[in-house]
Amino acid sequence: MWDNMFDLDLSILEKVLRPVFIYVFLIIGLRLAGKRELAQLNAMDLVVLLMIANTVQNSIIGNDNTVIGGIIGAITLLVINYGFVRFLFSHPKFDQLVEGEPVCLMDHGELKRDKMQRELVTKSELEIAAHKQGFGSLDQVEKAVLESSGVISFVGKDPPVSEARHGELTKRLDEILAELTDVRKALAAKEA
Repeated sequence: MWDNMFDLDLSILEKVLRPVFIYVFLIIGLRLAGKRELAQLNAMDLVVLLMIANTVQNSIIGNDNTVIGGIIGAITLLVINYGFVRFLFSHPKFDQLVEGEPVCLMDHGELKRDKMQRELVTKSELEIAAHKQGFGSLDQVEKAVLESSGVISFVGKDPPVSEARHGELTKRLDEILAELTDVRKALAAKEA
């Protein structure tokens, strides 16, 4: 039993290099596949990501099913990810190359169909994302941006109700303060 759990079939160097190669391949592959693979998942995208995970599993651990082999593979992935993120943090130009640029999918309330087609985002996917962020329809959206993380950000045409109410309350408080100041001046004038 213990032999099956802890005796490695592959060398430690090979156990470390396999996840490194797969990690780099997946970073490049997901970057080329587009931003939608990162956050705006539909059923097909999810199936592809699950199949990729299953496909590369054996490439990472080889024929080794030992606990130690799995731990070495997992630690290697965590360390390379930590190092890669730190490298990107200190090299913004390379980070921009890896992450990509945000893409405006809608501006001034108008859909940018050429950019939506390039990013493979349909109008119905855009509507679903808008609904998730509290917009009733795309008619309420001034601007929609597909961020480099894959998330779609929206800016509404009209200020949200809370902002409008806040503005009204602030205006009314200013009016009350002005009236109160006038009353105080009038009382001070009577007393003098």
